[in-house]
Amino acid sequence: MIANARETQYHETACTVSVFASELGWMALIESPCGVQGVKFGQPSPIAALAEMVFEPAMLGEVQTTGPLVRRLQAFARGRYDDFRDVPLDLGRQTAFQQRVVAACRSILPGQTRSYGELAAAAGAPRAARAVGSVMAANRLALLVPCHRVLRAGGQLGGYSLGSGLPLKRQLLDLERGMRPAKKRSRMGAKPVAAGICDAIGAGG
Repeated sequence: MIANARETQYHETACTVSVFASELGWMALIESPCGVQGVKFGQPSPIAALAEMVFEPAMLGEVQTTGPLVRRLQAFARGRYDDFRDVPLDLGRQTAFQQRVVAACRSILPGQTRSYGELAAAAGAPRAARAVGSVMAANRLALLVPCHRVLRAGGQLGGYSLGSGLPLKRQLLDLERGMRPAKKRSRMGAKPVAAGICDAIGAGG
């Protein structure tokens, strides 16, 4: 089971925090040199968005209000199609099962949904729907790992911990139903999950 976001130990490297407004409320984004560590949104103020993040103050650089990923998240909140699958993630320490669940969840595109059982099957563990639910509940990478697209059997929304909860989850799903993919564009040099030096850091301690 993935540790709760408030218990997660991030890599001891300098991180950048961005706080910005969007059509889905105030968002906060934390990035390490290895990838994105956290995304929160649906908050009424920048202070509330920042309070949702977990980080060591000594690890912070300057707080940002713009940047390439910030602009993509803002455009997404306005209804622009983006699957974010090219964005590198700094997942920290995860089991092989958790990594498979995250990868399977990232394959669910805007406008699509899956049940917990279907996601478990896609992760190679068809009887592990409850364990998949635990991985999704601990997700700290909202939108980049689109846990809002995972529903209970029968199409019930299930739960959602961000912002207003289920109303925000419903808003997201409604927003995505109206999205249409743009022509493919090249995004060179991106990896879906941080590797290399981050693996070495994560193996330490």
